[in-house]
Amino acid sequence: MKLENSTCKKELVLQSQSHKIRAAVFEQGELMEVFEEEGGSSHLVGNIYRGRVENVLPGMQAAFVDIGLDKNAFLYVGDAVPSRFEDDEKNSPVLQDRIEHILKPRQELVVQINKEPVGAKGARISVNLTLPGRYVVLLPQVSYIGISRKIQDDHERERLRDLAEKAKPEGMGVIIRTLAEGIDGEEIAEDIAQLTEMWRTLQPRIPHVSVPGLVHKDVDLVSRLLRDWIDQDVEKITVDQEDVARTLRQALMEIEHPAAKRIFVVSDEDLFVKYGVDDGIRKALRSKVWLKSGGYLVIQQTEALIVIDVNTGKYVGQRSLEETVVHTNLEAAREIGRQLRLRNLGGIIVIDFIDMTSKEDQQQVIEALESACSKDRTKSQVLGLTQLGLVEMTRKKVGQTLAVRYTSPCPACDGSGRTYMIEK
Repeated sequence: MKLENSTCKKELVLQSQSHKIRAAVFEQGELMEVFEEEGGSSHLVGNIYRGRVENVLPGMQAAFVDIGLDKNAFLYVGDAVPSRFEDDEKNSPVLQDRIEHILKPRQELVVQINKEPVGAKGARISVNLTLPGRYVVLLPQVSYIGISRKIQDDHERERLRDLAEKAKPEGMGVIIRTLAEGIDGEEIAEDIAQLTEMWRTLQPRIPHVSVPGLVHKDVDLVSRLLRDWIDQDVEKITVDQEDVARTLRQALMEIEHPAAKRIFVVSDEDLFVKYGVDDGIRKALRSKVWLKSGGYLVIQQTEALIVIDVNTGKYVGQRSLEETVVHTNLEAAREIGRQLRLRNLGGIIVIDFIDMTSKEDQQQVIEALESACSKDRTKSQVLGLTQLGLVEMTRKKVGQTLAVRYTSPCPACDGSGRTYMIEK
């Protein structure tokens, strides 16, 4: 779905429906991502809990922890110990010890959700707590400074590192977020100070929370959009509630964001219908995706593997077969980047582009795919061609897929899409 006559780099649409808030992100008029939150309770990542270890599984080097949700949360050994970093550039702890030496059944823990529950799997948790702000993430339990890998200028990285070193409290750490690029030291220091105050207010309350129980809840959808999504590319925001517009204007004026003057209220229309969001979601739930040229993609998903097939379809080109193939593959690469974000697909992704004999053409398509994924906030990596000529890539699993949020398995076929012609 593409908005007509839209020239905005990035545009947000927020719609309130009874107890639900829905948000859509458009880039150059194309629908890229959709979020929703019902009753303020559907988002769990970032929440902090007191929990109790139920099972320790040495064979899996993991434990299951009761934090008060429907399913016990999953705690991997690498997330069960305080982080120790190998060097200043790696935001990954050094693996140490075995799970049975760290945890015992009935042991009480303070943990934070870092991955939403998906399907039959419970939430994934960590004992390493973080408090995210707009420009930094505070690490209250470890002294460390990290810089977002998306900030590539060496001078800017050094500037931000110096600012963080001066502003962070003794014994605590910070990770500088991508949004901090080009931001002055005063704003970054203020962000760190606010998060530090939040932690110092939160810490004394922890022992008084019952087990299992919620210690700290992450902010609501509107606040998360302000914190995580409204970057310098956002040029326009449309909402259907004046109070939401007022909140956004005030917050954006405080950080001198130009979009504060481009917040529009449209209260007499269904914004998701007006902007074609629901229609875009319906199309993204189909396995076949048509390209503008007449080619198409077929996207099939399993729990850990996504398979995408590229076809020329109705597109026959004009000059040669080679030109037709390259044109289709380049268009497909750009659309695949969008579909991965819109559907929120994660895991191992294998793409069967139409065969190309030229190494230059193959590299051009891979670069187009990398470019299409470069603005994705969720970490992805294009690994290149396999021996079979397939393109392999990965995308981190974050939250629930669009299919999980908007569909349920068919009771007749158990979600396979096919029904039996013989009695079960």
